[in-house]
Amino acid sequence: MSEIKKFMYLNRRAPYGTIYAWESLEVVLIGAAFDQEVSLMFVDDGVFQLVKGSDTSESDMKNFLPTYRTLGDYGVRHMFVDQASLEARGLTTDDLIQVEWEDWETEEEVDNIVEAVDADKFKELMAESDVVFSF
Repeated sequence: MSEIKKFMYLNRRAPYGTIYAWESLEVVLIGAAFDQEVSLMFVDDGVFQLVKGSDTSESDMKNFLPTYRTLGDYGVRHMFVDQASLEARGLTTDDLIQVEWEDWETEEEVDNIVEAVDADKFKELMAESDVVFSF
Protein backbone atom coordinates (compact mmCIF):
# COMPACT_ATOMS: atom_id res chain seq x y z
CA MET A 1 0.00 0.00 0.00
CA SER A 2 1.46 3.34 -0.99
CA GLU A 3 1.76 6.30 1.32
CA ILE A 4 -0.04 9.50 0.34
CA LYS A 5 2.35 12.43 0.07
CA LYS A 6 1.64 16.15 0.14
CA PHE A 7 2.71 17.61 -3.20
CA MET A 8 2.97 21.39 -3.56
CA TYR A 9 3.32 22.84 -7.04
CA LEU A 10 4.88 26.30 -6.88
CA ASN A 11 4.03 28.44 -9.91
CA ARG A 12 6.22 31.53 -10.28
CA ARG A 13 6.03 32.44 -13.95
CA ALA A 14 3.48 34.20 -16.14
CA PRO A 15 1.09 31.84 -17.91
CA TYR A 16 2.20 32.50 -21.47
CA GLY A 17 5.48 33.09 -23.26
CA THR A 18 7.13 30.01 -21.74
CA ILE A 19 6.10 26.41 -21.26
CA TYR A 20 6.47 26.42 -17.44
CA ALA A 21 2.82 27.04 -16.54
CA TRP A 22 1.57 24.43 -19.00
CA GLU A 23 4.10 21.85 -17.77
CA SER A 24 3.10 22.55 -14.18
CA LEU A 25 -0.54 21.93 -15.02
CA GLU A 26 0.32 18.62 -16.70
CA VAL A 27 2.34 17.44 -13.69
CA VAL A 28 -0.45 18.51 -11.32
CA LEU A 29 -2.92 16.35 -13.25
CA ILE A 30 -0.52 13.39 -13.11
CA GLY A 31 -0.02 13.78 -9.35
CA ALA A 32 -3.75 13.99 -8.77
CA ALA A 33 -4.32 10.88 -10.93
CA PHE A 34 -2.03 8.94 -8.58
CA ASP A 35 -4.10 9.92 -5.54
CA GLN A 36 -1.51 12.20 -3.96
CA GLU A 37 -2.56 15.25 -1.92
CA VAL A 38 -2.05 17.98 -4.48
CA SER A 39 -1.95 21.73 -3.80
CA LEU A 40 -0.86 24.65 -5.94
CA MET A 41 0.77 27.91 -4.88
CA PHE A 42 0.94 30.93 -7.19
CA VAL A 43 3.58 33.58 -6.43
CA ASP A 44 5.33 36.39 -8.30
CA ASP A 45 4.10 36.53 -11.93
CA GLY A 46 2.54 33.11 -11.41
CA VAL A 47 -0.54 34.88 -10.01
CA PHE A 48 -1.37 35.89 -13.59
CA GLN A 49 -2.12 32.21 -14.31
CA LEU A 50 -5.43 32.59 -12.45
CA VAL A 51 -6.59 35.99 -13.73
CA LYS A 52 -10.11 35.94 -15.20
CA GLY A 53 -10.52 36.64 -18.89
CA SER A 54 -7.02 35.77 -20.06
CA ASP A 55 -6.74 36.35 -23.81
CA THR A 56 -4.24 34.27 -25.76
CA SER A 57 -5.43 35.28 -29.22
CA GLU A 58 -2.18 37.15 -29.96
CA SER A 59 0.07 34.27 -28.93
CA ASP A 60 0.74 30.83 -30.31
CA MET A 61 -0.41 29.24 -27.05
CA LYS A 62 -3.76 27.73 -26.22
CA ASN A 63 -5.64 29.30 -23.32
CA PHE A 64 -5.48 26.65 -20.60
CA LEU A 65 -7.23 28.75 -17.94
CA PRO A 66 -10.41 26.64 -18.29
CA THR A 67 -8.38 23.58 -17.25
CA TYR A 68 -7.67 25.19 -13.86
CA ARG A 69 -11.43 25.36 -13.26
CA THR A 70 -11.65 21.57 -13.55
CA LEU A 71 -8.90 20.76 -11.04
CA GLY A 72 -11.45 20.23 -8.28
CA ASP A 73 -12.86 17.36 -10.34
CA TYR A 74 -9.41 15.73 -10.19
CA GLY A 75 -9.20 15.90 -6.42
CA VAL A 76 -7.17 19.10 -6.12
CA ARG A 77 -8.52 20.72 -2.98
CA HIS A 78 -6.24 23.69 -2.43
CA MET A 79 -4.95 26.49 -4.63
CA PHE A 80 -3.11 29.25 -2.81
CA VAL A 81 -2.15 32.70 -4.05
CA ASP A 82 0.49 34.85 -2.40
CA GLN A 83 -1.28 38.00 -1.23
CA ALA A 84 1.83 40.16 -1.55
CA SER A 85 2.31 39.05 -5.16
CA LEU A 86 -1.29 39.99 -5.95
CA GLU A 87 -0.92 43.42 -4.36
CA ALA A 88 2.41 44.09 -6.09
CA ARG A 89 0.67 43.54 -9.44
CA GLY A 90 -2.41 45.61 -8.63
CA LEU A 91 -4.65 42.55 -8.35
CA THR A 92 -7.15 41.30 -5.78
CA THR A 93 -8.83 37.95 -5.29
CA ASP A 94 -11.81 39.37 -7.21
CA ASP A 95 -9.60 39.35 -10.33
CA LEU A 96 -9.05 35.58 -10.04
CA ILE A 97 -11.08 32.64 -11.28
CA GLN A 98 -13.01 30.49 -8.87
CA VAL A 99 -12.44 26.76 -8.69
CA GLU A 100 -15.11 24.56 -7.14
CA TRP A 101 -14.51 21.27 -5.39
CA GLU A 102 -16.90 18.50 -4.51
CA ASP A 103 -16.30 15.15 -2.84
CA TRP A 104 -18.73 12.77 -4.56
CA GLU A 105 -18.59 10.27 -1.70
CA THR A 106 -19.24 12.64 1.21
CA GLU A 107 -21.04 15.31 -0.84
CA GLU A 108 -18.83 17.96 0.78
CA GLU A 109 -18.69 21.04 -1.45
CA VAL A 110 -16.44 24.09 -1.54
CA ASP A 111 -17.41 27.01 -3.77
CA ASN A 112 -13.85 28.25 -4.27
CA ILE A 113 -10.59 26.49 -3.40
CA VAL A 114 -8.49 29.52 -4.44
CA GLU A 115 -7.27 31.23 -1.27
CA ALA A 116 -4.96 34.23 -0.80
CA VAL A 117 -2.37 33.70 1.94
CA ASP A 118 0.15 35.91 3.72
CA ALA A 119 3.89 35.24 4.00
CA ASP A 120 3.58 33.32 7.28
CA LYS A 121 0.96 30.96 5.87
CA PHE A 122 3.04 30.57 2.70
CA LYS A 123 6.03 29.39 4.78
CA GLU A 124 3.83 27.07 6.81
CA LEU A 125 2.37 25.45 3.68
CA MET A 126 5.82 24.92 2.21
CA ALA A 127 7.07 23.36 5.44
CA GLU A 128 4.09 20.96 5.60
CA SER A 129 4.70 19.69 2.07
CA ASP A 130 6.53 16.42 1.50
CA VAL A 131 7.45 17.35 -2.08
CA VAL A 132 7.67 20.79 -3.71
CA PHE A 133 7.88 21.22 -7.47
CA SER A 134 8.85 24.70 -8.66
CA PHE A 135 7.90 25.98 -12.10
